[in-house]
Amino acid sequence: MLKKIRIGFALVCFMLLTLLFLDFTGTLHHWLGWLAKIQFLPALLALNISAVIILAIITLLLGRVYCSVICPLGIFQDVVSWIAGKRKKNRFSYSKVISWLRYGFLALFIVAFIAGISSFVALLDPYGSYGRIASNLFAPVYRWGNNVFAYFAQRVDSYAFYHVDVWIKSLTTFVIAILTFVVIAVLSWRNGRIYCNTVCPVGTILGFFSKFSFFKPVFDTEKCNGCTLCARNCKASCIDTKNHTIDYSRCVTCFDCVDKCPRGAIRYISFYKANKPSGIKSQTPGASPGEGNNSRRSFLSMAAMLTVSGTLKAQEKVVEGGLAVIEKKKIPNRTIPVTPPGSISAKNFTEHCTACGLCISACPNQVLRPSGKLLTLMQPEMSYERGYCRPECTECSEVCPTGAIKLITKAEKSATQIGYAVWVRDNCIVITDGVDCGNCARHCPSGAIEMVASDPNNPKSGKIPAVNTERCIGCGTCENLCPAHPFSAIYVEGIEIHRTV
Repeated sequence: MLKKIRIGFALVCFMLLTLLFLDFTGTLHHWLGWLAKIQFLPALLALNISAVIILAIITLLLGRVYCSVICPLGIFQDVVSWIAGKRKKNRFSYSKVISWLRYGFLALFIVAFIAGISSFVALLDPYGSYGRIASNLFAPVYRWGNNVFAYFAQRVDSYAFYHVDVWIKSLTTFVIAILTFVVIAVLSWRNGRIYCNTVCPVGTILGFFSKFSFFKPVFDTEKCNGCTLCARNCKASCIDTKNHTIDYSRCVTCFDCVDKCPRGAIRYISFYKANKPSGIKSQTPGASPGEGNNSRRSFLSMAAMLTVSGTLKAQEKVVEGGLAVIEKKKIPNRTIPVTPPGSISAKNFTEHCTACGLCISACPNQVLRPSGKLLTLMQPEMSYERGYCRPECTECSEVCPTGAIKLITKAEKSATQIGYAVWVRDNCIVITDGVDCGNCARHCPSGAIEMVASDPNNPKSGKIPAVNTERCIGCGTCENLCPAHPFSAIYVEGIEIHRTV
């Protein structure tokens, strides 16, 4: 029954989280956005202390339930492992923990987090990794399916479905998503939860808590007949049947062992019952009676280090139509990338973002796309070839779970400068073709562009744009609607720190 309950909750969380990345209508985020905000690293980065504390309490009470019920990457591994188990049953076996590799990845993760190497942090974050898989691999398939329905709906004059564009927003991020999918799928197919217990830093951190969990699976040695069914079905490879011990730092509380044991020799019971002299053993493999205090001291030391480093980092962040073929727009060479309204500054955005891609999936204007630059690899940045950032849209700030994009109102967004327009004389059709235009000034929502005579001595000369950088908010309307191709005659240059105009 415990296993069925766990699987039920896990599948619901997994499907709803996946739908967050697939939804292009902007409706599900208002109802299900909290699922992204309770993920461990996003909650930590957003300083969502209540969510972090709740996850810690749940782990101390029930074990690594987060890994088996809430984490989408963990559930994805379970799905792959379950499919593999249909071909070969009882395929796992106990293996000793590779501590140096496990804690090595955690140490690298902490160092990268403190040093602000966001691309490495994003690669190891389980929620971000699954987000990239969902938004880059699953979402296109979902949208192609929608377009098929839209095609047939249009034939019967129905508007229940509408056509949406499907395109690769970043080749680099797309390749990384494919590699992540393949690596994790292969590891899960062969070894179950080895990624969670060897590479994933969140799994290692929660492993410290789970050692001291109140409820845990324990052996009843009087009932055990040594059949090893529990170990052969343990996808965490943490059950040592020879010594009747379980490595609770790796156990993900999936209840597979409890479900498979035909004699009830493994039970999920409280700490107090586990320590009664009734033949039940719950000691961690290789631990002597004197090692409990050492383990507890190491756990408290690591928790203190994470708390101090997180606090210091948080304080640092607060301071801051026709028949002619038209060539597609190309991305201009911006000196400073444009970050979304609400991100406060490029520094704040880089330090908080885990590159999960949720804001990119939610953007209805197709303005956000993953960066291909090394320092901001996979993190979203603004680009205006396919659309512009409408002042009335605040979708990205509403869905961001990490605090990289703070929640802002429409009024605040309309008054927030994220960049400023720059006019390129050599690209403007008024100069190159000698025709009247004024498209940029006509559509500028902030009235920051004025058309002036190209020749100051001749009032009748062609009108060119003059940008008031104090009023421009960097929405990209001018860049997107400029008729010059492939490069617009006016483009948006980013600024390091956003300001109110």
